[in-house]
Amino acid sequence: MTVKAMTSKEVTTKVFNKEKLFVLDVRNEGDFQDWKIEGENFSYLNIPYFDLLDGVEEIMNDLPSDQEILVVCAKEGSSIMIAEMLSDEGLEVSYLQGGMKAWSEHLETVKVGDLENGGELYQFVRIGKGCLSYMVVSNGEAAIVDATRMTDVYIQFAEGLGAKITHVFDTHLHADHISGGRTIAQNTGATYWLPPKDATEVIFEYQPLENGNDVTIGHTTINIHALYSPGHTIGSTSFVVDEKYLLSGDILFIDSIGRPDLAGMAEDWVKDLRESLYERYRKLSEELIVLPAHFMIIDELNEDGSVSEKLGTLYAQNHGLNIDDENEFRKLVTENLPPQPNAYQEIRQTNMGIISPDDEKQREMEIGPNRCAVR
Repeated sequence: MTVKAMTSKEVTTKVFNKEKLFVLDVRNEGDFQDWKIEGENFSYLNIPYFDLLDGVEEIMNDLPSDQEILVVCAKEGSSIMIAEMLSDEGLEVSYLQGGMKAWSEHLETVKVGDLENGGELYQFVRIGKGCLSYMVVSNGEAAIVDATRMTDVYIQFAEGLGAKITHVFDTHLHADHISGGRTIAQNTGATYWLPPKDATEVIFEYQPLENGNDVTIGHTTINIHALYSPGHTIGSTSFVVDEKYLLSGDILFIDSIGRPDLAGMAEDWVKDLRESLYERYRKLSEELIVLPAHFMIIDELNEDGSVSEKLGTLYAQNHGLNIDDENEFRKLVTENLPPQPNAYQEIRQTNMGIISPDDEKQREMEIGPNRCAVR
C-alpha cells in the first residue's frame, strides 16, 4: 500500500502551530537520543529499523490509533519500508521525505518586522539545526547575516522580493555549520564581510568587519552598526539594525549564552564573553529586540515560529546574564559543557576556505543539534 510523504515544511508547520504528532523514529538509539525532531506536543517511540525487519506486530500496541504517525529515519529509505508495513496493518501513517538529512537543511522564513523608513527584516529558521539567519531588505537591496550553506533559499527569496543582494555578513567564523556567505557573495556580486580577528587563517578575500562599520542598505538609511562583542570567538561582532534590532550572533541567545571553547580558547575568552554580555550590551537600549544566530530548545520559539526577545527581558530572565560572581560565571562557561558540534574543526576549516568538502560530506559534517550554547 502506498504511504504519504510528509515534507520538512509540513512538519515545521506542525511545530509552529503546536499540533500533535506521533513520531516513530527508526534510527539507532544513540542517534535518536542525540538529536530528534522536536515539537511541543510531539510524542515519540524509538525502535531501530533492524528490530522491525521481521514485522511490526510487537509495536502495534505502542502506536496511537487516534493520532497522526510519522516514521523517521536518516535518509528516508528505511522509514518508507516501515511506514508501508504499518499501513498494511491498517494504520494511517506518513514518512519524513528526505529523512533527517532533509530536516537538518530546511529553512522556514518568518517576517520579523518592518523597518522605520520602509523595508523589512526576515528571519530564516533552520528548525532542525537551531540555526537562525537574517535578511534586511530596503528599496530593492538586501543584506544577509549568518547565511547557511543552503544558498539558493536566500537568493530565490530576494529575487521574489525584487531585491538585489548587495552585502553578506558573518557575525563570526562559525564552527557548527558551514557558512553560505562567501558563495552567495560570489553568485550575486555582493560584498562579503567577516570579522578580521576571526579571519587570520582565511585564504580568500573579504571586507573586514570592524567596530564602528556602518553599512547602508537601499536608498533609505537603514544603518547596520557593527558592535565588537568577543567571547564566543575573538572576532564576534553584533549588529544594531535600524536602531531597533540587535543581531547578537552566537554571543547571546534567548535562554542561554554563547560558549567560548570552540576554538580551544575557553579560559582565554571567558573575560571577553563576560565583558560583552555584562558591559557592552548593558550600554545598549533595553528596548532592542534581540535576534540571535541560534536557538537551543524549541521553547525559545515565539507563537509565529520566530526567535526573538527584548534585551531588557533577557537581562531579567536569562540566567547567563545574572551571575554576579565572576568565578561562578567562569565555571558555567568552561566546565560541564555540552558536547562540541560534530566535525567542528573541519567546519571551521571549510569556513576559512582551507578545505572544500563536496555537498554530501558537508551534510555529514553538519548532522546533529545546535551545540553553540551553555545554560
